[in-house]
Amino acid sequence: MEGAIGDGAVEGYNAQFTWTAFFCCLTAASGGALFGYDNGVMGGVTSMNGFLNNYFPSVLEKQNTVNTVGNLYCQYDSQTLQLMTSVLFISGAICELTGTTAYLSRYHGRKRVMMYSGILFMIAAIILAASQTIAMIVVGRVFQGVAISFASVSVPIYNSEMAPPHLRGRFNQLYQLVLTFFILVAQVINLIINVTDAVRWGWRLSLGFAFCPSFVLFLGGVFLPDSPNSLLERGKPEQARKNLQLVRGTKDVDKEFNDLVEFAKLAAECKHPWRTLFSKKYRPQLILSACSTGFQQWTGINILIFYAPQIFLSLGTTKTISLVSAIILGACNHLSTYVSFWTADKFGRRALFLQAGVQMSLALLVIAISLKCLGGGQGTWLAWYILAMTCVYDMAYAWSYGPLAWLYPSEIQPLETRSAGLAVASFSNLFFSFVIAQTFLTMLCSLQWATFLFFAICVVCMTTFVGFFFVETKGVPLEECPFIFKKHWFWKRYANIGGLGFQEKLVLQNKARDALEKGEQPDDVPGMDQAIKDMEAKKV
Repeated sequence: MEGAIGDGAVEGYNAQFTWTAFFCCLTAASGGALFGYDNGVMGGVTSMNGFLNNYFPSVLEKQNTVNTVGNLYCQYDSQTLQLMTSVLFISGAICELTGTTAYLSRYHGRKRVMMYSGILFMIAAIILAASQTIAMIVVGRVFQGVAISFASVSVPIYNSEMAPPHLRGRFNQLYQLVLTFFILVAQVINLIINVTDAVRWGWRLSLGFAFCPSFVLFLGGVFLPDSPNSLLERGKPEQARKNLQLVRGTKDVDKEFNDLVEFAKLAAECKHPWRTLFSKKYRPQLILSACSTGFQQWTGINILIFYAPQIFLSLGTTKTISLVSAIILGACNHLSTYVSFWTADKFGRRALFLQAGVQMSLALLVIAISLKCLGGGQGTWLAWYILAMTCVYDMAYAWSYGPLAWLYPSEIQPLETRSAGLAVASFSNLFFSFVIAQTFLTMLCSLQWATFLFFAICVVCMTTFVGFFFVETKGVPLEECPFIFKKHWFWKRYANIGGLGFQEKLVLQNKARDALEKGEQPDDVPGMDQAIKDMEAKKV
């Protein structure tokens, strides 16, 4: 039972903050460093002369012979360069589509999947740092994609299962905080390498440093305790109790452990989570999970992270200034993430999505109009102006779609579809990352300033969809989230189909049990009579 940001402590649970739980979650969150470091490092690497001279001499030639505004936008237009970036996403998406990540997470355990992720990323870092051909680069990126697929599913689940219920949302956001921090770290490394004499082979250092966070994740997979939920799923109740006592810092965990056992039994009854997720009753969870993480990419954020140095170079700045601009953007992204950390429960998920949508669309519109009216090649002043507007855009993203796009699916997915639902969310994110990364430089060359207008229109459409169809989960206990769809003006036509779902049954049975133990009559709500009958049959 994962909790949302700021959830109150669950009645009867002796679960408080412990440094053991925090250390476990922080170490596991190094999985976010893999994605973050790669996001931050690739833009700088693909603007380094040494790298371009080895693999993309035609791009380097364009860069050195820019004369017109059209060329400024087109100097990095290369299908091979785009493929090198986007192959990571398609390899990760295939992992999710085939169910590999979900299967390993369920039957091998979360921490072992984190170990696999660390190993694959270390191998990828070695291949990339030692690469001699573009084929080696692509192979290394494929390994990275699989590793990121493993980490993006196993780490959030592990953290939500290890954290105290009332702190699960904030512990979950450690993943995003580490991710944005390592975007910044990668950009600083790129700048340092660019201003030293190592620039001809410095790109190998930039790519090779990815070994460090992946080694931390590997050590976490080896030495961290496995989550109690995962151990129960794999039939190890005694070890599950010991690990729960360890992370809670007390022997008194009976109430929480018994609930985990009930949930594990219920999860075992659901033999076909994918079939269940694609049934009509669970249409709201399926669509909103895919939209939440898919929308994250259609904000255009990855193009700014991956290609920020190239964008600023296209505006006529020097390479050093372009890398400094990327660092400023990375720092803005990381610091703004803390806004969501402290305000998501106060203002709600929908409120942050909607506010950020307005701010992002306006910022992108201003950037598009400025580039249209002023054109490229205006020199440093235009680059700083565009950077300021980009920071306005980036701040809004960092406290909305950055962390909440991943938190939202984990809240709305019920127990019986959680593994499949989070895999769909991850697939949606990786697939659309591939589409945008593979087309952006060509789009920038063709549409020029209108590229930013395109993403502004996308953000307006997504914000409208959020306003009409996203349900608010603020203050709703996670186990009761399936019930909020039954009251939504549109989704109720699906949520009320058939009988109770697995999680709905368990929630009503627990409420009935608690009421009867207190000598009270259970609440007269739809499905309660059936829940009581099922509970009595289970006792027999």
